Amino acid sequence: MPLLIEPEMLATLLNDQHLVVLDARFSLADPKQGLAMYHQGHIPGGLHADLEADLSGLIIPGKTGRHPLPESADWQATLRRWGIDKHSQVVVYDDGGHAMAARAWWLLRWAGISQAMILHGGMKAWQAGRYPVTNDVSGVAESQADFTMGHMPTVSAQDLMAQIETEGNSLGYKLIDARAYERFCGEEETLDSQAGHIPGAVCHPFAKNLDEDGRFLSADHLRELFTALVSDDSRPVFYCGSGVTACHNIFAMELAGLPGATLYPGSWSEWITDPRHPVARGQ
Repeated sequence: MPLLIEPEMLATLLNDQHLVVLDARFSLADPKQGLAMYHQGHIPGGLHADLEADLSGLIIPGKTGRHPLPESADWQATLRRWGIDKHSQVVVYDDGGHAMAARAWWLLRWAGISQAMILHGGMKAWQAGRYPVTNDVSGVAESQADFTMGHMPTVSAQDLMAQIETEGNSLGYKLIDARAYERFCGEEETLDSQAGHIPGAVCHPFAKNLDEDGRFLSADHLRELFTALVSDDSRPVFYCGSGVTACHNIFAMELAGLPGATLYPGSWSEWITDPRHPVARGQ
């Protein structure tokens, strides 16, 4: 199953009874913006997938990060509400940066939904191709499908602390931070209460997966980038501020033919809730 779908191909599938299109546009600066954009115009048949209402769980102050994973029962209920079942082919899009779409893609794969793709270039590419847009909200018949979560690997803060406290890095995790260099180094922090990164991590900003037009780099180029970060005997673990843009890096690794990367879902915003967790700054 391809991971990316181009607008011209999606346009030919809009009447397919098994197609489910999810509009995952969202702005961290204005959480209401995604829904507003959806109502202003979306791909015909598209359903709104909100980062905070649908793609995240309940925030527990002092314990979770900003976008914890949804509880399994809640995520199953959401998938059913969208009419998704074992036969569905799901296409997710955002405004073109692919970060929100990658979060939705990861959650779909986490639930065992293998037929999940990201619209390459997102809504910007769709509109640039002059494909149809509507503000009609389609009714969907709820599915009764059962999903089991855990089909994508994750680690916890406890797992990472065990590595930090173990001599010789015996657990073999290679931590890779998807945030911008300035946040990784602790030079600035606009979203979380503390700046810096998890000790032992390296930085690979998710934007490096894209070319100047906002399209994913070739598989060969991505493979070159990620193999330079991860040795054969280490297990790549991705994190970011809250577990969203880390999924972008995991998706890019899949594009590169390097499947199996692990997510630390709580990411930096969860890590810093515990004062016992060490913090590093600089390169």
